[in-house]
Amino acid sequence: MTRDGMTYADSGVDTAAGDKAVELMKAAVAKTHGPEVLGGVGAFAGLFDASALKDYRRPLLASSTDGVGTKIVIAQAMGIHDTIGQDLVAMVVDDIVVCGAKPLVMTDYIACGKVIPERIADIVRGIAEGCQMAGTALVGGETAEHPGVMAPDDYDVAGAAMGVVEADAVLGPDKVRSGDVVVAMASSGLHSNGYSLVRSVVKHAGWSLDQEMPDLGRTLGNELLEPTRIYAKLCVDLAATTPGLHAFSHVTGGGLAANLARVIPVGLAATVARDSWQVPAIFSLIQGAGNVPWHDIEATLNLGVGMVAVVAPGDADALIAASAATGVPSWVLGEIGVDDARQQSPDVIRGAKGVDGGAVYLTGSYRS
Repeated sequence: MTRDGMTYADSGVDTAAGDKAVELMKAAVAKTHGPEVLGGVGAFAGLFDASALKDYRRPLLASSTDGVGTKIVIAQAMGIHDTIGQDLVAMVVDDIVVCGAKPLVMTDYIACGKVIPERIADIVRGIAEGCQMAGTALVGGETAEHPGVMAPDDYDVAGAAMGVVEADAVLGPDKVRSGDVVVAMASSGLHSNGYSLVRSVVKHAGWSLDQEMPDLGRTLGNELLEPTRIYAKLCVDLAATTPGLHAFSHVTGGGLAANLARVIPVGLAATVARDSWQVPAIFSLIQGAGNVPWHDIEATLNLGVGMVAVVAPGDADALIAASAATGVPSWVLGEIGVDDARQQSPDVIRGAKGVDGGAVYLTGSYRS
């Protein structure tokens, strides 16, 4: 406090630290900018040249917003802050591409107890790198210091993105037909969902983040921080080159069945074979250490499937090959058929998250 009274700095807000953070992140953000982005970092609003949209017959804007949940607690505990940004980008842009839209621009928001310029710059650098992977421009953001509300080392991140798709090219339930093939695209690990369950199991098991896990071939912490795979560029390319592509489903909160059911029309059902892939080790470890019922864990975690495509039978092999060519393993997960509405069991999921959709039948047992 000065002789003349209290200052903003006395209340815990360091504007100079915020300015330094911006300087540290400017170069990373600029790498996401193509000629469509006007101006630079620091403007009140990001500007994006939408002239290309004039070539669309009927352009539809697609938007999404999300965060990364309690995975942030792992990043904070390990003092590693440059991967959480990729998680954020993946959670946002991969929701947009589900309808066939190309993500154009993204913004971020970071709330923290105290601005540590280097830490904020690490977070934003991760966001910028994720945007580069997605082919999306990072056109703006905000860092807010909340002393007295958040502890000095606490922070949270959120993001929003906007994309575009031609109206007659929108993917979704309206295009799904009986006989379509359901194709799985492998996840990179836990991604960014279910970490409240994961953290509870870790605590119950008495594991430490720096503990070497032979089944994983690395420390537990490094496994838990594995960044979420970004499917955006792959999905945009597949949408442009696969005539029989009918729908995508991003496997996030709720697990595989609940998210797949959102893109199946009423009256149809996807039959998914649990034994069509081997569940990665991290999921089996979590399930075993917490004695988590399989029905619960499959409704919480992705179990190794991060994105799903629903495609006409004649295009399935080409889609799988195209995915594999980008380093994303893919395989046939099941097929679409008529829903027997009389079938009721824990292995049958109908609709989810407010969507009055079709059904998903889960058959067999997982290979772990």
